[in-house]
Amino acid sequence: MTPPAEEPRPTTPTTATTPYGTPDAPRIAVRGEAHLEVDPEIARIGITVSARGTDRRSALDDLTRRNATVLDLVKTYGEAVERVETGAFSISPELTKHGRGERIRAYHGRVHTTAELTDFTALGELTTRLADLDLTHVEGPYWALRPDSPAHRQARQQAVREAVQRAREYAEALGTTLTALLELADIGAENAHPFDTTTRSRSMRTAAYAGAAEDAAAPLDIEPERQHVYAQVNARFTMAPPEL
Repeated sequence: MTPPAEEPRPTTPTTATTPYGTPDAPRIAVRGEAHLEVDPEIARIGITVSARGTDRRSALDDLTRRNATVLDLVKTYGEAVERVETGAFSISPELTKHGRGERIRAYHGRVHTTAELTDFTALGELTTRLADLDLTHVEGPYWALRPDSPAHRQARQQAVREAVQRAREYAEALGTTLTALLELADIGAENAHPFDTTTRSRSMRTAAYAGAAEDAAAPLDIEPERQHVYAQVNARFTMAPPEL
């Protein structure tokens, strides 16, 4: 028997779009932008503790002790420190030539910790006290806003208002008015790499001390770095036909 012929599968109809509007509904495409300058909300510092010993066990014990000292100091600041995270840890041998071969001369250990603070008053004192510890390297602060900061929402809303205002000005220049919003999109919303709405600040200073001073160092006078928040949107409108 001959198998029955397969019925053609239904296809989804495609809708043709008019990229430039029509004479009865001209289109306006604009970009709205916003740039805010606000105070930072958090500050991050990187703390690297080092140790060196003639054998692995002594280097590890020394590193453990110094790392505990750093963590205990950071925790004394209570709620001023919002988060503490231990990152990279390493202990490796230092080789030196010995005759025709090599031998282990010493062991080097290192632990990296990141602390996030919301109280900038305590930041200068903590940074100074950490840098005053033996073989402790302090980097930062890195200023930033929270991901859910109201500044991001404010920038996005301001960018939308700016887009609407710009489109209205174009329509007014033609002696007409806007009639409908066709599309509103973030810049890069259709791309693989969306537009970044914020910029991160740079590290302000780096401090490293091989040994503690006899007297406690004066706290660093740290001024928070203002954060720049950007937002951009594309908007497309239709307007009433102008009298040209």
